Amino acid sequence: MINVKKPGLQTTVQDRGRIGYYEIGMPPSGAMDKYAFTVANLLVGNDPNAAVLEITYLGPVLEFGKAMKISLTGGEIPPRINGQPVPMWTTLEVREGDQLSFDFVKGGARVYLAIEGGIAVPLIMGSRSTYTLIGIGGFEGRAVAEGDVIYTADMRKKEIPVGTRIDPDLIPAYSKTHEIRVVVGLCSYRLTEESKQTFLDTEWTVTPEANRTGYRHRGEKLHFVEREQPFGAGSNPSNVTDLGYPIGSIQVPDGVEPIVLLHDAVTGGGYATIATVISSDLDRMAQVKTNEKVRFVSVSLEDALDARRAVQQKLSRVAQLIEIGM
Repeated sequence: MINVKKPGLQTTVQDRGRIGYYEIGMPPSGAMDKYAFTVANLLVGNDPNAAVLEITYLGPVLEFGKAMKISLTGGEIPPRINGQPVPMWTTLEVREGDQLSFDFVKGGARVYLAIEGGIAVPLIMGSRSTYTLIGIGGFEGRAVAEGDVIYTADMRKKEIPVGTRIDPDLIPAYSKTHEIRVVVGLCSYRLTEESKQTFLDTEWTVTPEANRTGYRHRGEKLHFVEREQPFGAGSNPSNVTDLGYPIGSIQVPDGVEPIVLLHDAVTGGGYATIATVISSDLDRMAQVKTNEKVRFVSVSLEDALDARRAVQQKLSRVAQLIEIGM
């Protein structure tokens, strides 16, 4: 078991997500940075879908009730065990009574803590992920709190030696400026041609409204093609008759502050969606912080599929290197 001494800013239980319920309005939730999440589980020999702790901005203080292996991946929120710095992207061992804590965030926004065997919380709709907006999944449907006791599960598949580490070439770099690739489409026809270009040319600033539901960006105002609004759409030019929102889709209410909808967002509504972040760059989006800069780069669907294959190949390489005891 693991005792939560301090909870951090927002520490939630997440796995790969609650897949298959989008059509009834249930978002997937799940780890926002799938690459870091997957590598964390590989480093402790877990099933790829074992639940982990997703740590945002400010880390918790956790006390371990027994010896176990752990790993920490994702953004640079430097970890310490009993006050001593320990490496990330490495298989670590903790003993009974050890305390894990974190320094201030240096790069990225989220860290993933995988625990040998995974985290034991109930399955809700096939997932252990926390969806805090309606209070389901994870640890009682909420972020962990001081005094909580987290229990380990039995989802370990392999024995991974302590000290196993990831090749630096396979570790993402986190900066304060970000190029996020998007496929322009869906309702982009609603923007004027000038505003389509403005959307791509602007260096957007992430506002404080940046969380698991979505990231809002401050920059230029975008303008919509004038028209008589169709029956069922709202009166604002950014309104359309209701449609589904893919994960990563970008809406611009009233043409101001584009919002990238993420893993806990609503699944549909009446705003025009002008582009969608490609799946491989959702991991990058998860590591963007408030006040950092984002530029959206238009790519084709083929480019997006190639990028997804590249991430899958990278994860396969990570798994192979861990398997041979790198």
